[in-house]
Amino acid sequence: MAPTPQTTLAGPTRPTGSPEIPQVFLPSASKKGTYSPRLYGAATVHFRDRKRKIDEIRSVAFLLPLPEDYSDLQAAPLLCAGLIGYRALQLSEVEGLTGSAPRLGLYGFGASAHIVIQVAMHLGHEVHVVTRGEESRRFASELGAASVSGSDEPPPVELDSAIIFAPAGELVPRALAAVRKGGIVVCAGIHMSPVPELPYDLLWGERVLRSVANLTRADGREFLDLAPDVPVRTKVEEFPLEEAEEALTRLKAGELRGAAVLVP
Repeated sequence: MAPTPQTTLAGPTRPTGSPEIPQVFLPSASKKGTYSPRLYGAATVHFRDRKRKIDEIRSVAFLLPLPEDYSDLQAAPLLCAGLIGYRALQLSEVEGLTGSAPRLGLYGFGASAHIVIQVAMHLGHEVHVVTRGEESRRFASELGAASVSGSDEPPPVELDSAIIFAPAGELVPRALAAVRKGGIVVCAGIHMSPVPELPYDLLWGERVLRSVANLTRADGREFLDLAPDVPVRTKVEEFPLEEAEEALTRLKAGELRGAAVLVP
């Protein structure tokens, strides 16, 4: 049964509605710290924000519930870095593994990887990180990585699977060389520099190389339900919107811990 339509919801934190309706709430322009969507049955949510000139109706089928335990700032990395990272983690699972914990390699350690390592360890993986930059390696160690290597060094153990977050095509043959026969390498980035020519031996043995482009709504709901149970602790650095260029420069240089969040 559809819940009774509500007019305006407001409060100091994101309000909660019927559990049947996935919800996302935008800040109200009228008063700081309030939220004002309008719910119409179980089909749509009406977002209004005069300051940002938003007046839109969206189907709840394409919205996701945000965990209540996270502030807006802490939740922001979950919605892109976390969601695509979780999808990549799912695709990296090797069927039929028995015995010891699955050995997962993470190539690059930024916004997505610092979330994935927490989820993977919660699920019983042994995580090995390969990344450039002393600060990134130190951060990976603090989050519990079983080993941390430089980008030009192989992991100390044979991996069952690997996820490449860094947009560096030269990491593809390195990751394939690091996984065992039957292992999986997932490229999780939106773009990547050219992948160099590689010998067939790196694919032979039923190794799998695949990319991630999208996620399902089920992935999103499952991850956002799981995040508070881990619990995932996002590390964020806040930047005013006008300093977006600086944030991108520091991101490219590997100088950020975790995720950069732009705030209007």
